[in-house]
Amino acid sequence: MIPVPGFEGRRIAVFGLGRSGLTAARALKAGGAMPVLWDDSVSSRMQAEAEGFAVEDLTSADWSGFAALVLSPGAPLTHPKPHWTVGKAKAAGVEVIGDIELFARAIAALPEGKRPKVVAITGTNGKSTTTALIGWVLKQAGMTVHVGGNIGIGVLALPAPTPGAVYVIEVSSYQLDLTTAFAPDVAILTNISPDHLDRHGGMAGYVAAKARIFAHAGLSLVGVDEDWGQDILTALTRQAKTAVEVTTLVSSPLAGEGKVLATAGSIRADGQEIDLRAARSLPGRHNAQNAAFAWVAARAIGVPHDEAVNGLLTFPGLAHRMEEVGRLGRVRFINDSKATNADAARQALSSYERSFWIAGGRAKQGGIDDLEELFPRVVEAFLIGEAAGPFAARLGDTPHRISGDMASAVKAAAEAAAATGREEVVLLSPAAASFDQYPDFEARGEAFRAAVLNLGAIPSGHG
Repeated sequence: MIPVPGFEGRRIAVFGLGRSGLTAARALKAGGAMPVLWDDSVSSRMQAEAEGFAVEDLTSADWSGFAALVLSPGAPLTHPKPHWTVGKAKAAGVEVIGDIELFARAIAALPEGKRPKVVAITGTNGKSTTTALIGWVLKQAGMTVHVGGNIGIGVLALPAPTPGAVYVIEVSSYQLDLTTAFAPDVAILTNISPDHLDRHGGMAGYVAAKARIFAHAGLSLVGVDEDWGQDILTALTRQAKTAVEVTTLVSSPLAGEGKVLATAGSIRADGQEIDLRAARSLPGRHNAQNAAFAWVAARAIGVPHDEAVNGLLTFPGLAHRMEEVGRLGRVRFINDSKATNADAARQALSSYERSFWIAGGRAKQGGIDDLEELFPRVVEAFLIGEAAGPFAARLGDTPHRISGDMASAVKAAAEAAAATGREEVVLLSPAAASFDQYPDFEARGEAFRAAVLNLGAIPSGHG
């Protein structure tokens, strides 16, 4: 745990007692604060009471006595409308912050020579892979590394800071909205595409939330494949901040100073080219871009070039993100259940010249409209969930069938792929949320894995 100083003897309101809320309360208490907890869920309140926390109905509390409100990232700060706790806090002049801000303040309170390094990653897609990849590269280089935040362990539940350690933190737009002093040594924005627009009041609000990661950053690494990233880079340049653009779109032989070019199987920067073809867990152009972020971040933290490259090449990959789960004859089965929107599915479809595509679920705005240019790569699509009908209509003349459920889709796709007699890929990259049939994308990915193994496929490791 990371104790949070600065609120000794003061009452702090904590709303939302999920993973981040309870962890924040523990960290505040360890730092000498007096957290006062509340949640709409009776069971969550009972758990907090069982741990010895003060639980008080914040709807009737005296807010003038609070030093801050620590708000769960799941509760809206501004849109569609502010959570009721936000209104009460602002009326009383109480600041509203989140767990990432508490982490930032805990690090800033340390003497300069004892502060660990912090690498922070955000983005619509690719942030979890990039976070895990950076953590892996740094660990392979012998560093003390703690990985968490929006991925895995809540940030304040990570081990307490020690000199020379590095925190690699994934942060969401919701978490960034609740920061004011977060100052990572290296800040990364992988990409931006429309997502969570209801929570940010539209695209402008979403982009602004993502850009907050750079407000106090040392080195800024910006994905500029989209106009939004390019605009952020331009703003950073005007502010004379140290920034590096990472792109897949430039076709120069070698990228120059301040620019890194990622193409499928290679990274080009600083007059040299890094061959990624041996990195079996990093297929496709988008993963080369993730690797580029990791390489630059590792070098900035002090990892020698050769050790950074070795880390990239040995990365085992993440479950549910372009994960090869098995082989059956000449057919490979790829689990990309994390692709919950069209932009994420684009990365997967772009990685294979041919695929038997399993897609569907609860569609997001725009469905698969933006993927039309990739339909020629789809040998046949197998559609599941609520989106099966709309996706079928959008696919038009592209061969497809409505399978309905995962097991039926996997079986039909495997049979169709095997019938070609070629090396083929069955790709689960749903381009939709999972909530119509599964509690989350992990459960959906595990259902895919189980269906593949039930066919008699030989299991693969991650990647």
